[in-house]
Amino acid sequence: MRVLIVEDHRELAETVATGLRRDGMDVDLAFDGEQALERAGASDYDVIVLDRDLPRLHGDEVCRELTRNGGDARVLMLTAAASIADRVDGLGLGADDYLPKPFAFAELRARVQALARRSQPAVPPVLTHGDISLIPAQGIARRAGRRLDLTPKEMAVLELLLAAQGAVVSAEELLERAWDQAADPFTNTVKVTVSRLRRKLGEPSVIETVPHAGYRI
Repeated sequence: MRVLIVEDHRELAETVATGLRRDGMDVDLAFDGEQALERAGASDYDVIVLDRDLPRLHGDEVCRELTRNGGDARVLMLTAAASIADRVDGLGLGADDYLPKPFAFAELRARVQALARRSQPAVPPVLTHGDISLIPAQGIARRAGRRLDLTPKEMAVLELLLAAQGAVVSAEELLERAWDQAADPFTNTVKVTVSRLRRKLGEPSVIETVPHAGYRI
């Protein structure tokens, strides 16, 4: 899951990002409205957590621009104003959900997860291929009944490959969907992660490398 947090309060933004990353999400940060649009234009996000009171470009304008540009990202708007009128205004701008400050992290996390489910095509609760099974919501992967000890990145790559149902997934798409913006596109991080995943899945090998195209199961 790819999330963009747009919040000019850097300490709050970093705290929320740390919490979401612990839950296996890939999180990027933007600290003003212009930077938010730049980030959103360069990457595909499942959810954008958008503070309404931003410097350089107000959150209302950011939300309007995101709505005009289309895209699949869902917007969770944050604001210190908690009146019903403010909430109605925020939703009227094109936001998908609205959370007043201060908020409990557990609620923000639950709302982000719910919005992410709406931003993507429905995925079966259990992904399978042969004797491999994956329950994305629980982060549990098994092969032949044996539970696999996978890192969050390995779990994300396995989910993307299983969800593709035999279609080839490029290394670029894996990097885009399973890593955050800090990932260096010129490293071999995808290749290394796929190699480790292959080893953990065991024999017979199920991940096929398609030359000049990507990977598939």
